[in-house]
Amino acid sequence: MKRFALALAFAALAAVAPAQAAELRALDIAPGVQTWFQEDHTVPMVAIVVALPAGSAYDPKDKAGLAAFSAYMLNEGAGDMTSEQYQAALANRAIQLNMTPGRDTLVISISTLTANAPEALRLLGLALQKPRFDADAVDRVRAQMFQALAQEQQDPPTVASNRFYEVFFAGHPYAHNTNGDPAGIKAITAADMKAFAATHWVRGGAQITVAGDIGPGAATTLLKAAIAPLPGITPPPPPPVTRPNAPGVTIAPLDVPQPTAVFGLPGMLRRDPEYLAGFVANYIVGGGDFSSRLTAEVREKRGLTYGISTTFGDFRGAGFVLGQVATRRDSMNQSLTVTRATLADFAAHGPTEAELKDAKTYLTGSYPLAFASNAGIASQLNAYQRAGLPIDYVKKRNAMINALTLAQVRHAAARLFDPKRMTV
Repeated sequence: MKRFALALAFAALAAVAPAQAAELRALDIAPGVQTWFQEDHTVPMVAIVVALPAGSAYDPKDKAGLAAFSAYMLNEGAGDMTSEQYQAALANRAIQLNMTPGRDTLVISISTLTANAPEALRLLGLALQKPRFDADAVDRVRAQMFQALAQEQQDPPTVASNRFYEVFFAGHPYAHNTNGDPAGIKAITAADMKAFAATHWVRGGAQITVAGDIGPGAATTLLKAAIAPLPGITPPPPPPVTRPNAPGVTIAPLDVPQPTAVFGLPGMLRRDPEYLAGFVANYIVGGGDFSSRLTAEVREKRGLTYGISTTFGDFRGAGFVLGQVATRRDSMNQSLTVTRATLADFAAHGPTEAELKDAKTYLTGSYPLAFASNAGIASQLNAYQRAGLPIDYVKKRNAMINALTLAQVRHAAARLFDPKRMTV
């Protein structure tokens, strides 16, 4: 009964397209910059997301962590403002500025009251155009990064995840930890970060989304002042992944009562014609919380774990399926055996008609929830930009999912979930 009620609720939501779809438009900020704009005056707030080609894939081999270290310095002083003055300026206006360094990009997120949007974008522009990298701030952030790396070594999911990337992407820049390693962090200098910012905090390849209580004219003017003065160069993309996996099991010793296994398989690039069918197949087998095949087999039937899931990984140079399961030490082998058997069956036979129908209902019905706030809108749209999707994808996405046939999803499942290709 509960599942039926949820299906009805999501079906009702699916009938309503995301509110911003009809109004989404592009703005002309500067050459090389892609900007999407969504005006919404419901609340006096503005959300801005800026993605720059400044991810860890650009780290030098001997200075892993350079992209992340540089990113964490973004709010540590700029122009004539020290770190304390810059952060006070943010706090005094309740401006939220967050930096998320990834493997392909640096994602900068801003949330602010409409009245403070001019100051928020002025401060962003100052940080990007005139970063300081003062010695005291560099030393403080370096110490914080050392501490974070040490803490990672005590966290089973993080240890397993880092080791997975090392094995799965061996020989590629995606292999190393986004936050680097102690040797790399120790070697990085302020001059290194200045050089990195000059070549990667650039407008070439920048992708920006703006959502909220601001007009297109004001948004354009403020963004031009912040972004247009940046260098117009475009860094080359990371090299393609030519050897995207190494099947087998790698163990990273860690003395904990509940170890974690991270597993993965080669996936699909976002531009792959079968990507959406694969996305739906993944939801059915591992992405659907308590309704997924893996949860049913590993948790519900056998009680081997509190949670198991899979998700799609989308890097610019590689697609992959990433899964995780945590269990007791004496249950890990059985958990992985059941996982492999479940994936093998799914690859061989695919989903049922009922599973596909339920997946479509959930994925289309829950879609508007991603656009429930300005921050959600800006984040979702920026993810679409980074994936290379067209601006009208928001309008078409649900119809594309509903148009998928059982044969298409089964074919994608067969491509993706062969456990003989699984890396653990």
